[in-house]
Amino acid sequence: MGDHVPVAVEEYDYEGLPPNFTLVENMAAGAFAGIAEHTLMYPFDLLKTRLQVINPSPGGLYTGVSNALSTISKAEGVGSLWRGISSVVLGAGPAHAVYFATYEAVKHAMGGNNGNEHHPLAAATSGACATIASDALMNPFDVIKQRMQVHGSVYRSIAQCTRTVYKNEGLAAFYVSYPTTLCMTVPFTALQFTAYESLSKVINPGKGYDPVTHCVSGALAGAFAAGVTTPLDVIKTLLQTRGTARDADIRSAKGLVRAASIIKRQHGYAGFFRGLRPRIITTMPSTAICWSSYEMAKAYFIRHQDD
Repeated sequence: MGDHVPVAVEEYDYEGLPPNFTLVENMAAGAFAGIAEHTLMYPFDLLKTRLQVINPSPGGLYTGVSNALSTISKAEGVGSLWRGISSVVLGAGPAHAVYFATYEAVKHAMGGNNGNEHHPLAAATSGACATIASDALMNPFDVIKQRMQVHGSVYRSIAQCTRTVYKNEGLAAFYVSYPTTLCMTVPFTALQFTAYESLSKVINPGKGYDPVTHCVSGALAGAFAAGVTTPLDVIKTLLQTRGTARDADIRSAKGLVRAASIIKRQHGYAGFFRGLRPRIITTMPSTAICWSSYEMAKAYFIRHQDD
């Protein structure tokens, strides 16, 4: 079996965008990556949400990933593993378009595309800025998604869920978890982008388009970032699903500190790592798919820029 050789893309430095690589093309690459990532890994995201919910409704208690998968499939049908996916598809495209467009713009502005040197600060900063912009757009869709994912959810469509949440809890319900989301996703993205850029340069120093490099680097970077930020993800899930909770304390939780105190009181420090395994299981292939899809679309646009 021959050696795997990265494919050079024209005369351009692959890591840097060519002069006429437009914002629309960059956003299209990001949208493609986001939809591919979330659609393929959605069932594991649903399992993560179910396992992270504090004091779930009767029938919503699971001993682990395998138990949750078999129980949900038998009791609710295999199709229920994709409940709420329409919210993700609707939001992921625009959110990831903004995500990668911001990433490339900030990275370029900070000199992250200059030469062959490693630029960890540019990678971390561009990743953090990309997260702040995209999460502002995605947060309401994420709230709707998790409301539809929980056991016993009465919502059957995005429109129904949106109307009900807005009527009962107001507009703030769609953004109550936004500060916590940023506390989680900014370090997650900074860690992920830094790890991805570092691993890519080690595995593929020539910087050519190499699907294996993008896949492996994306998976490892995602697993590392996911493990470190799981406690904040548990807090975010509590805040986003509070409207479905039976516990009065959870229903009245309004911020990161209050949510964290509830988790600590009811489940101890171990409670902050609920859903760790499905989070990593979801994140590794998700980030591999996301980066591979994005880099593939990016390479396609670079190759066809003169057509």
